[in-house]
Parts: sequence; structure tokens; C-alpha cells
Amino acid sequence: MSEHDPTFLGTISAVSGASLTVRLASSLASGLAIIQGHTYRVAHVGSFVRIPLGYQDLYGVVCEVGATAAPPSADVTNVDAGRWMRVELAGEAIGDTFERGLSQHPNISDSVHIVTENDLKRIYGGGENQVKIGTLSSAENIDVRLTLDTLVSRHSAILGSTGAGKSTTVASLLRSIVCPSDPRNIGAAAARVILLDIHGEYTSALGDIAKVFSATPQPGEAALYVPYWALEANELLDFLVGGVTENQEIAFTDKIQELKTAIVESKGFAGLDPTSLTVDSPIPFSLKKLWYELIDFEIATFSGPQRDQRAKERDGDASTLTAPKYTPHAMGNTGPFLNQAARGIRRQLNTLRSRLLDRRFDFILHPGPWEPDLDGNPAEDLDTLFQGWLGHEKPLTIIDLSGVPSSVLVRLIGSILRITYEALYWSREKSEGGVERPLLVVMEEAHRYLSADNDGEAGIMARRIVKEGRKYGIGAMVVSQRPAEVDETVLSQCGTIIALRLSNPADRSRVKGSLPDNLAGLMDLLPVLRTGEAIIAGEAARLPVRCRITLPASEHQPRSSDPKVSQAWATRRVAEGYDRVMASWRAQSTRAVVNEVTIQRIAVEENALKIEGQNE
Repeated sequence: MSEHDPTFLGTISAVSGASLTVRLASSLASGLAIIQGHTYRVAHVGSFVRIPLGYQDLYGVVCEVGATAAPPSADVTNVDAGRWMRVELAGEAIGDTFERGLSQHPNISDSVHIVTENDLKRIYGGGENQVKIGTLSSAENIDVRLTLDTLVSRHSAILGSTGAGKSTTVASLLRSIVCPSDPRNIGAAAARVILLDIHGEYTSALGDIAKVFSATPQPGEAALYVPYWALEANELLDFLVGGVTENQEIAFTDKIQELKTAIVESKGFAGLDPTSLTVDSPIPFSLKKLWYELIDFEIATFSGPQRDQRAKERDGDASTLTAPKYTPHAMGNTGPFLNQAARGIRRQLNTLRSRLLDRRFDFILHPGPWEPDLDGNPAEDLDTLFQGWLGHEKPLTIIDLSGVPSSVLVRLIGSILRITYEALYWSREKSEGGVERPLLVVMEEAHRYLSADNDGEAGIMARRIVKEGRKYGIGAMVVSQRPAEVDETVLSQCGTIIALRLSNPADRSRVKGSLPDNLAGLMDLLPVLRTGEAIIAGEAARLPVRCRITLPASEHQPRSSDPKVSQAWATRRVAEGYDRVMASWRAQSTRAVVNEVTIQRIAVEENALKIEGQNE
């Protein structure tokens, strides 16, 4: 290629694996080039270059520019020592077909050229199964698309500091997946996506394409229920009674097994062999009956010569959590006598009763139609629960956890992940399973339960999904503002990284560690990214790219914007009703009111409006 070619940048002086050292041409006098009426910034970090090799073109990303990009043998005292750049090769194109990876490498003295608009369209313009996420920062008329198959099946992570546009990116990407505005994008109208919304900010953004479940449902939302009997016994006991010794745990699990066995023998369940029943099998049983029978055994006193006659004065009531009354034990040999076989779990049983009476936990301990009666019979089985979560007509399910007490939030997330994973895992050979109809789980605020030292149920199940979910059609999208607190193993399993602005050095280091070493230079741009701008790298992206995320319409943006302080403080407030504050606090609902307002609405007749208009 002639150096008079306006796209000419320089020549290759060294090749090391996928890294190239390029000597910039002396004719390159500025950082701007005008080619066919378009202005291009050249030789800057994050831009693309093209290396023509006959019928084939190689493409790479500029990761370093200046004297530090020079080879060790370069004369750094020379006035032109800074005219170097380091390029990382990423893909190749033959004709109009672009693909990642390399079939050959360039040689010394091969020419390097600017990537023009036609080249960018060649890279990003075609391909099937792609969704648009935004535009190139360096050329906003070029769309950036991600491959949907690898985005879901190989997992992804959206990382960014508070205020960098993380929630907006999630909302924009999910909307692009399920209802693309660009006709060239695929339409995933039959998608299955579960979004764990911890702060309740996505209902306003995605409510028109989603079914919303909430622990404190508002009009138009469904009540969130997670039946306790679908959880593993250890997980349930940890929530209900806290720490227990091995003998105390056995006392609970033996009784749970007994109650589950009784309902299986009396009713039977499709596909279940009674001999394979375990304490962890998702079989309904009554917690009230569990409490009543255990407390009855613990507080019982006995009389008679053989100490085998119960000294019960009054039966209790399991339905109202009323314990039976026994004659108090006496000293000496006269009786009544304590139950010597008691397991010492009275304190744990009192805690269980308190939990059952605490209305904040109704979504899990009193799960509506999935709450069994005292005989263990619920009105609905788990199939209707999954039908509500995954089988409705909308492609997105938002699980609003903003009304869940913080003390059980992480446990609840673990429970949701576990029962969802287990259901799709065991149905993997059926059309409702994850293989035939994959599921994407979006985990907001992932750092709260995915830290390396978090061994809770949420962390265990999230790690299981990112490690094994691909085989069973379950993909994960990890969203976090503190990547440094997310388990490195989890991030390493995310095939696509969407990194927005990150200022903290520890966060940037964790993101760099989850990507190939040759992209470290590109990741140095993270502190200076604009709001809503991201660096996208990984399997779903054609090339590592600096992208401006497409903003949704104002009515479809998450409820996560910063308060307008100056505007709010500019007007003096004179009459503030803090009784409304207390009403919301006590009701644990943001929409609680002190005085109910009843408005009588009268229908307006169309003819009356026409007559009124004529009179005017």
C-alpha cells in the first residue's frame, strides 16, 4: 500500500502472538483524518485498525499509543520515539463475512490502515441472532450488536459505578432482546427472563413487557409467594430457628420427614416413588402442625407409677399456634415428671412460632394458595407457581424484592434461584425445560450475595448457575456496582463483559482480571467513560468495542435517577405531613395513606360534550 493512501497508518515492526507493534507513518501529522467526507480519529486507544493480507483482512484494537508502546530496542531518545502503537488482533474477514479469531498472522512491514465506515459496517452490519445495544462511540452511525445465543448461554456481566448508567443499560438491553425497534434485530417474543429487582426500579421501565411479582403488590402486580416446603430442610431451618446443634436438627428433620411421608402415603404425587422420599423433597407439609407436635412433645409431663400417663390439662390448637397445657412438673417422687426424651429445642420452637406470627414473612411462611392445611394439603401445587413465573404470555418476569425485609433478602434470593434451577434442571428433557426454552436470570446487586466469602444459599446457587447452567439452558446476567466484591470465579465464567465507568482501582483490577491480558490497555479507559458509555468485550461482541448505550424512551427508564437537589431545595416547603411518613413506615408500604380518599367518578356522555362544544 502506498503511504499516500489516506487510510494508511504505518507498518508492523514486531509480532508477538496476537500483539502487534506498529510504527506510525511520518506522514501522519495529526490525530484526525478525513476520508470520503467523514472525519476519523486515528491512532487513539480503543480505535480499530485493518491489516490487509491479500483476499483477507485482519482487524485489531489499539490498546496503547506512544513511547511506552515502542519495542524495548527502540531509541527512546529519538524525537520520534513516541510514534508507536500496540494493537491486539481480534478477528478477520473474507469478503463480507467477519468472524472472531485468526487463521493467520501478519508479517513484519505489513501495512496497517484506519478502519473506515465501510469496514465497520462489514464488522457490525450483518449476522443472525443479534440484538442492538447501542452505537460506536467513535462512529455513532454504526450500530453495535451482540449475539444473543452467546450472550445468554455463556453468561454476561454488567459492571459500573453508581450513576454510570448500569440500570439503564440493563433496561435497554432487555427491551432490545424482547421487542427490538430495529427490524434487522431478531424478536425474542417467546423469551424467558427473570429479573431479580432488589430496589424496585425496573417496574416503571419494563412493566409493559413484564409480569411483576412483589411481596407488597400494587395494582396490576401479582403477589410474590415462595412456598417454604419447596426449600431444602437445612435452608428452611436456618431461616426459621437459626443455629441448631446436630441433635436438634435431627429432631426437626425427623418430624418433617414424618409429615411428608404421611401426605405422600395418603395422597401420592405423580412421579414420586415413596421409597425415594427425602426430607428435601418438595412435598407440602404444615409448619403449624410441625410446631404443635414438637412443642407438645417438649413440654409434656407424665404421672403414674410408670410415668407413662400424660398430665395434660388442656389441648392446644395448631391452627392458632396455641400450645397445649400440662400440669407443671413437681419435685420429688410424687410427679408429674418431665419428659426425659425431650430434645431441648423449646427455644427454637419459640423462635419458629414468632416467625409464623410475623406478618412480614407471609410471602414465604403463609404462601397464599400454596400454604398447606394441617393435613399438608395446599390449594395449589408448584406447577401453578412456575406457570405464573415462567409460563405467562409476557417474555419478562420481574420479581420485585424491594418490600422484603433485609434480614431475609439474601435467603429469599437463594430460594428463588434454587427452586427455579432445580425445576429446569430436572425437566431438561421436556419442552418446558431450559434446553428447549432457555431462561436468562438477571441478578441485580450481585455483590450482596456473590462475594468470595459468602457461602449462603444465594451464592451457592448463583455459582452453580454460572458453572453448570449453560448445559441446561440457564443463563446468568450478573449486575454489580462493586466488581471487587464479586467472586472472581463468577466473573471469570461470564463470557461477555459490559463495563461502564469504574473509578475504584480495586474494581477496575477485578474487571481486568476477568478478561484476556491483551485488553488491559483498553480497560484503562474505564475511569473516563461518559455516563451510559461502556466497553464491551467477550464472546457476544464481534470486537472489543467502546459503545454508547442506546437510552430507552423517558417513560421506559428505570426509577434510579439521582434526586434533583438544587431544584428540590429551591422551593420552601411550608406544610409537610409527617403523619404520612409514619403511615408508610408502619405499613411497610411506600403508598400507604393516613386518610383514604374516595373519589366518585361519573361517566361523561359523548353527546353532552358535543352539545357543550357547540354552545361555546
